[in-house]
Amino acid sequence: MSSSLDSHGSARRSDPARPAGAPGEGSAPLSLTAREPQVPAERLVAEMVPPPRFDSVRFSTYVPDPDRPSQSEAVRVLASFAEGIGEAPRSGSAGGGLKRWFRRGGGTARPDAPRGVYLDGGYGVGKTHLLASLWHATEAPPERKAFGTFVELTHLVGALGFQQTVRTLGGHRLLCIDEFELDDPGDTVLVSSLLSRLAEQGVALAATSNTLPGKLGEGRFAAADFLREIQGLSAHFRTLRIDGEDYRHRGLPAAPAPLAEDEVIRVANLTPDASLDDFPALLTHLADVHPSRYGALVDGLGAVCLSGVGPVPDQSTALRLVVLADRLYDRELPVVASGAPFDELFGQEMLEGGYRKKYFRAISRLTSLARDGARLASG
Repeated sequence: MSSSLDSHGSARRSDPARPAGAPGEGSAPLSLTAREPQVPAERLVAEMVPPPRFDSVRFSTYVPDPDRPSQSEAVRVLASFAEGIGEAPRSGSAGGGLKRWFRRGGGTARPDAPRGVYLDGGYGVGKTHLLASLWHATEAPPERKAFGTFVELTHLVGALGFQQTVRTLGGHRLLCIDEFELDDPGDTVLVSSLLSRLAEQGVALAATSNTLPGKLGEGRFAAADFLREIQGLSAHFRTLRIDGEDYRHRGLPAAPAPLAEDEVIRVANLTPDASLDDFPALLTHLADVHPSRYGALVDGLGAVCLSGVGPVPDQSTALRLVVLADRLYDRELPVVASGAPFDELFGQEMLEGGYRKKYFRAISRLTSLARDGARLASG
């Protein structure tokens, strides 16, 4: 049981065990701080598919900006890449279709040639849409394709162990890695080794990031000391640059203003399966939940209501909030909040530092969800 605020600002009890979809009239909203999700390793593997927001996306549903030819080119190249993955390899040759794909694309058929594509571009240009479309377009059974974020992949290694992860993913045709970032030297060595082993076994690789492969880790740690590993990662990918502005804000109004706290509480009480949490308390709780479990943390919710939103106090907390924002966006969960607007979450030093692209992505996604929340509140 956990406390949340009632309409008078006093503590009220909420039951974290109450099943989703069964809020009785007058029942308390759910509370994220009351949840301590445990995710077994087999679920981690089974859930390596595109998130619900991207269930129905396809190359045909991606709308390229006519002023940004790199977007149309990315669709063409990725569709051809999917075709190459789907081609059965010749006897005794791993990935024959992919070798022919790279030859057609101006690449090489050397055994050490790149076996993947790396989508580089700013936030909101549709990289995840394209990555999920690649997953859907690849003609292979779902159990032989994997799709996950970078943090989910590293946690899978932690849950299964390195060798078991290689055995589990080594039989796949395709591994898609969304939000590829290197935040510490350990991840650099781990992922470099893992991708090398998977590429040797014929697994096609695809990744999205806001950072070019050769710039991974820049501004975060002493990347120069791990240059060999970073260069090894770059060798696995052919880079596709996707230019454009954030599609979430094309022709849309500015982010809605935060609501009054009593209005947030009203929405939380009226919305089925809504959660209601004090923002500083939620930030504290996130430190006790591994980021790979943030998806499970918000399972079954209909909306997320937050009181007292304010600037994030430090970088570790800010990075955890970025991951939560990604999981909320994946699940299309409206966010209703009081306090400071979302573009004031991260201080100027953070927005100018090595993780600035992550923070801008989080602001973009939370702003989009706040618009959904504003419609929910006005309804």
